[in-house]
Amino acid sequence: MADDTLDNEFMALPPSLRLLAARGMVRSYRRGVVLIEEGSIGDNIYLILSGSLRAYSSDVRGREITYGVYGPGEYVGEMSLDGGPRSASVITEVGSRLVMVTRASLLTHISAHPEFAFELLTKVIRRARAATLSTKQLALNDVYGRLKNLVEESTGDGRHLELTHQGMARRLGCSREMVSKLVKDLELGGYLRRVGAGEYQRMKSLPARW
Repeated sequence: MADDTLDNEFMALPPSLRLLAARGMVRSYRRGVVLIEEGSIGDNIYLILSGSLRAYSSDVRGREITYGVYGPGEYVGEMSLDGGPRSASVITEVGSRLVMVTRASLLTHISAHPEFAFELLTKVIRRARAATLSTKQLALNDVYGRLKNLVEESTGDGRHLELTHQGMARRLGCSREMVSKLVKDLELGGYLRRVGAGEYQRMKSLPARW
């Protein structure tokens, strides 16, 4: 039964990752486990079978900025494969099943499947581009502008925004108090409706400025 479950999990991965996953070790992690610490030296990547991982940085006061949240079929840790220090920390957002692949196993895989090197390079470029956009938004947008972008990106196609105020603050690089004030104002203005704990429905388009 266990082997059947594992086979099903591997089949949920994109085809390009299934053979790589076979070279790694499957592990389960509870919520809140820091898999990667910013500034540390590491030589492995994590493929996500189930669950959710968040990449972030924090300052000495404990304030955080989130770079991205990743789910099944994605992987993290590729930015340090050049031997340099980790550029961000990674934590499990929920209980997660992951495949840990060492740098040596990855290089062996690339030798056997050189086309994967191009996919890896493409992934690095896309994430670097996303990080550049995130930095630009932090520099040019005020907190409301960043919140507006987050709400609109998260509520497309009728979806709800599913983040606590602290979770939003981490994404936006600001204080929880600031988020709470803005969200309350948007609720009073009829733009957002709280439908559950940490869950909001967008009722209409948010104004360009607040």
